[in-house]
Formats: sequence, structure tokens, C-alpha cells
Amino acid sequence: MNRTPMTKAGFEKVKAELNRLKSVDRPAVIKAIAEARAHGDLSENAEYHAAREQQGWIEGRIGELSYLVNHAEIVDIGKLTGSIKFGATVTLEDEDSGKQVTYQIVSQAEADMQNGLLNMESPLARALIGHDKGDDVEVNTPGGIRNYAILKVEFK
Repeated sequence: MNRTPMTKAGFEKVKAELNRLKSVDRPAVIKAIAEARAHGDLSENAEYHAAREQQGWIEGRIGELSYLVNHAEIVDIGKLTGSIKFGATVTLEDEDSGKQVTYQIVSQAEADMQNGLLNMESPLARALIGHDKGDDVEVNTPGGIRNYAILKVEFK
């Protein structure tokens, strides 16, 4: 059985979304379908078709999240040390622009670049894994080759 590494915070976020979908969104869309059915002819009922489409999306998302919850391997980041790996929070400096960025390397399910959560399967994360503070890494990105200096590695 394949396990998906997740941080505790990421796991809790997935569980909360799953609970909301099951307890709030699913009942609401079932109610919307029932109300749309009451309007008569379903073949020309846009409300009914929209509600059914929403129901399909909700059920699909529930399936995805249930799989993640059932296959999650929660990693205690605070117990990790050493070189960059899953869970590490890394501060980098772009050697071309001088801009500093900080990312935590997380699973695909938790990834959110806007909030500094970097997918461990991304080109940047794969280039960083195994390196240490003070190393320079070259990353082949869709936008071209980028060079980064690793300024700090933390496990928090």
C-alpha cells in the first residue's frame, strides 16, 4: 500500500475539508437537486443539471480526500534533522535576482505556492533534496535554468 507523507497541519486541513464536504456541501447539493426536481421537466432544467454537476464534483473530491486520509503517513517534522528532505523549511536566494524566498517541502496534496508550501515532486524541491545550508543548486525549470543559494534549512 502506497503511503502519502503529510505534515500534521496538512493532514488536519485535508480532514477538515473532507468533513465539510460530507456534513455541509453534500446535504446542501442534495437539497438543491430535490428543489430543482420539483420544478418539473428535468431535460430543460438548468438548476437541476448544475446541481447534479456540483454533486459529481463533491463526490469526486470526497473520494480523493478519503483516499488521502486513509493513506496518509503523518511525519513529525520536529524530529527530523540533516540535509533537505520532506518537511524541511528552506530559505533560498535566487542568485540572479538576489530575491529571497522560503518554502516548506510538502506532499502534492498540501502544496500551495502562494503560502510557501512546495510540492516535493516539483523541479525545485527535487533539486533541493539532499543538499544542505550553504550549497548552491541549479534548477531546470519550465522558465529556464535558475541558480539558488541555500541560506537556511529548518525542521519546524
